Amino acid sequence: MNIKNISIAILAILSLSFASCKKDNTEIVPDQKGNFTLEFENKVNDLPLILNTQNYINANGDNYTISTFKYYISNIKLSRADGTSYSLPESYYLIDASKPSSTLINLRDIPAGDYTKISYLIGVDKERNLAGAQTGALDPALGMFWTWNSGYIFVKLEGNSPQSTAVNKTLTFHIGGIVDPNNTIRTFTTDFNAANPLRIRENKNPQIHFLVNAGSLFQGKQKVNFANLNFTMGGANSVIVADNYASSLFVLDHIHN
Repeated sequence: MNIKNISIAILAILSLSFASCKKDNTEIVPDQKGNFTLEFENKVNDLPLILNTQNYINANGDNYTISTFKYYISNIKLSRADGTSYSLPESYYLIDASKPSSTLINLRDIPAGDYTKISYLIGVDKERNLAGAQTGALDPALGMFWTWNSGYIFVKLEGNSPQSTAVNKTLTFHIGGIVDPNNTIRTFTTDFNAANPLRIRENKNPQIHFLVNAGSLFQGKQKVNFANLNFTMGGANSVIVADNYASSLFVLDHIHN
């Protein structure tokens, strides 16, 4: 075989390999399932979240540190461009800033498809709140359940601020409650770039990367002044905080297919 024929053969092999890779990435096979990962990168506005030592400034100009930051996401649903959707069963997850492993959530056995939207609850749905203490991510031992109130804390932030008027200058924001007018369950929804949907395929593991802004608790609909609001465990003040973070706690950073 001469050099010309060898070159043609090599180009043909490369073309077939490229076509095969491209097909694997785009073709949706019926009844096929795949996995994907959710990654949550905790921040405070534009700064990385560093527990206990890093000083932050809220929208009111108050200084503060954070010692605890935890939050639930649940009832994850993926939607396709054609309007169909897939709700992940038993999807309850607790992200704890003190446990880096909790910021990566591996989700399995998802029907193959191109998904253009994701939504989930910030917190725990009403039915599970009324079911009492449970296991797994909903285990009361994880410190996110009010035994005195028979309900879950959806978002917990604790810390200190020199502007706080609480004993020892503490900050205590335990956001929860399922009964109107103090219902703090919020739904987060975001669309993906149409040119880069979440592509679920067999033998692939795409990743959705979210930035999570702890600072959003104190800004948005209403600025939080730590001299006036530094403690809440449900009730009307928790609604103020939940309304603040409802649309800005999570920001989609990118999808890696």
